[in-house]
Amino acid sequence: MDSHAKHVAQILDNENFFKTSCPEVERELKPITISAWPSWKDVRINNMGRDNGLMVTHVNHTQDLLRLKGPEVEIHDTQSSKEWIQTTGIHALHLTIQDLLKLGHIVMRRTTDASKHIEFSAHTINEFESKIHEAVALYQQRIRFLMKGSKKMFGLIKGNNVGLLVDSSDLNCGARRMDFLRNLLCLVDEQLCYKKELYFLSFGSQVSYLWATPQDVNVQSLHEARQWIQELQPRGGCNLLLALRKAVCIEKLDSLVIIVGSCPDQSSEVLSDFIQQCTLGRTLQIHIVAYDSTGQDTLQSLAEAVGGCFYCYSSWKEDEIYSSTDIHLLVNEIQKAIDVLNKIKELREGRLGDILVSIIQELSTEVDKIPPSVFLPKPPNHDGPLNIEIPNFTPKASADWLKKNGLKAKKLSLYQILAPNAYSMVEDFVPILQKTVSSTLHERVMLQFEWHDGSIKNVHVDPPALYDYQIQLAKVVKTYEKRIDWLTNGSKKFWGTICEKRVVLLVDISVANAMHIIQIQHALRLLLEEQMANKDLFNIIVYGNDVKAWKTEMVPSTAKNLQSAWTWILSQQCEGGRNVIGVIKTAVEANFIDKENHESQGIYLFTSGIPDQEVHTISAYLSEAASGSDLQLHVCLYNASEEGIQQNDVIHTLKQLALTTNGRFHWCDDKGVIESDDISSIVSEMEKAVNYSRKCAYLVESLKQRSGNQTGSSSISDRGEVVPYEKEKYKARKLPLPKPTALSLARLGLKEDPGGNKDPSLKALVWRPCSGKPDIPPAQPFKDWTLSVSNKKTKQKKQPKLSFNVFYTENGKDVGSPLPKHNTSEAIM
Repeated sequence: MDSHAKHVAQILDNENFFKTSCPEVERELKPITISAWPSWKDVRINNMGRDNGLMVTHVNHTQDLLRLKGPEVEIHDTQSSKEWIQTTGIHALHLTIQDLLKLGHIVMRRTTDASKHIEFSAHTINEFESKIHEAVALYQQRIRFLMKGSKKMFGLIKGNNVGLLVDSSDLNCGARRMDFLRNLLCLVDEQLCYKKELYFLSFGSQVSYLWATPQDVNVQSLHEARQWIQELQPRGGCNLLLALRKAVCIEKLDSLVIIVGSCPDQSSEVLSDFIQQCTLGRTLQIHIVAYDSTGQDTLQSLAEAVGGCFYCYSSWKEDEIYSSTDIHLLVNEIQKAIDVLNKIKELREGRLGDILVSIIQELSTEVDKIPPSVFLPKPPNHDGPLNIEIPNFTPKASADWLKKNGLKAKKLSLYQILAPNAYSMVEDFVPILQKTVSSTLHERVMLQFEWHDGSIKNVHVDPPALYDYQIQLAKVVKTYEKRIDWLTNGSKKFWGTICEKRVVLLVDISVANAMHIIQIQHALRLLLEEQMANKDLFNIIVYGNDVKAWKTEMVPSTAKNLQSAWTWILSQQCEGGRNVIGVIKTAVEANFIDKENHESQGIYLFTSGIPDQEVHTISAYLSEAASGSDLQLHVCLYNASEEGIQQNDVIHTLKQLALTTNGRFHWCDDKGVIESDDISSIVSEMEKAVNYSRKCAYLVESLKQRSGNQTGSSSISDRGEVVPYEKEKYKARKLPLPKPTALSLARLGLKEDPGGNKDPSLKALVWRPCSGKPDIPPAQPFKDWTLSVSNKKTKQKKQPKLSFNVFYTENGKDVGSPLPKHNTSEAIM
């Protein structure tokens, strides 16, 4: 390309080459100075410092750098402003107000207005401000470059195969025709001569082209192009659509330059639709120039619609050039830099010594855009690599652990200890006594003790055996205490025990957790380091309003994958609500596709509040998803911010979700574990052991009291007061009413008929002594009982007159009456 450019420059220096065949046109044109490609000039620096030995290298790179410091480096002339800003803009150079705030030191102070304080050193502010001034100077230099030569009228032409469409309407060829043609010749000499292929077309009411197809750039083609430009004549209107139909069909072109000096006959909508349809699937750069045009707005709308570059030049209104795309982008960058300088000026108003403290409200919006994690203190080595530990055993839930280590599993239940020497109380009906009786109790050895089913048993108490049993209980309780300590340390404080082999972690990063994101990240770091290394597969999914998964499916828990997951977690920010149903669906449908074919699968939901969806909706989906498979959802509640009734609702809701799949519930905060199903199971077993120990003490003490009462000893008072075990209360059974006897029936009859009326049935009810007849027949029910009368005809005897004097007997409130006087000759009935 350099040799080609030098060859073209030599041709352009030959004035005889550009003489036209039309002397009239040549006389009208003024001579134009043709600028050739600048030749290389070696730069020499005078008074250069002495070589101290460090400058001598095999490539002399140090001297080359010093040589380039003196002269101004020319800006690259092949990049558009959009491409140039991508590497030298305010954002690319990290000179925004957000970048400045990151250089400061955040001071968290409790004030009444809840303002944020940021401290800066004077050196930081001065250096940052100096970089912004340098950037502004660079943008201004770029603008001056774009306003030189043909770039001022037509902008910077991009592409290698360029098609030039020139407006030759009547309005564009008036009094300013000569200036327009002269500027076109300048465009050919400065920019188009360095392209590979060129195509020229003029349009008025009809189109006219120089060549039917694009031609390579050489001496002949450039001569023809210059001569064609000088011979342009007015051609009526401005039919731009007709010119586009001709030019767009040429597939070799990669850049199309449209120069319009009037207003197109067609609207911008029609032109843009045509260009978009013809360039679909093709890369064609559109460069539209409004040269003293009356339809500037139409052309600008057209350029924006097709995604092209717009350039505006006006010979009578200089400021119109700033609406050009390339210059407008640079002006915007300068304005951004000025806004940052104004913010720095406001910061300087709060300077205190060498420290700058920003308390201004104007910066509050910028401070709010910074992630909350910047303001929060972090644990040591929070962002560093993981220290992964591989567990040497498989953890179990407390319910499964107690199946092997519980009191019943170790045969340490009190009822198991007492069972060999416990006898049930026998209670049965004795016909000869006509009542129900219980077995007698040997008061010296046997004690009554309530069994686990509510029955009462006679127990033989062996104090040495019970003493050994209590020692064993104490050892088991210490084991339980150690497990509780283990469950409240490290990652188990936040997550409990991760028991499954295939695990998916669901992490709540809603906006409500913005002030707790560091603690959540720390809990995840501890989990990845301590419990995840021995899992088969795992995945992590975070959720707010949107659901984001680290991987599309579960991956092996290798050290590389664990570190990659931690790096991904650090990049997540809190936003939105709690889309629990969405994250559960993602976890189940993407990670547990074949859940029916695997065992030991778990989902751990780490959240800080109630879900956005209804509980019954989530529970219904969980029940359906987990049916027929070994899949459980465990809920970990962290630092619930709600208080009172709201907090109770959160706990109740999350417990209900965990119970849907027989999962576990875990609740903790920064201080420790508040509630945990794992710990509750252990505590329940410890309470059971304490209860057994108290019952043992009650049995031994009851035995001592019985022995002391029989021997008259007072050994209990010598050892101090012992709190007896409170015996369980049980409801006494209601005894059946005794069957009535003859005597009781007589007494009832006397009570019911105190008036002394004679009743022949009373004679038979008179009491007779036991010697009267050895066999006493059983009494009949009162309502069916009747007197038997002999069939023999006997003489009716006179009934004695009874006395109804009533008195109380020795037995409580029983009532009796004395026998009446009767003749001695009468027999006692």
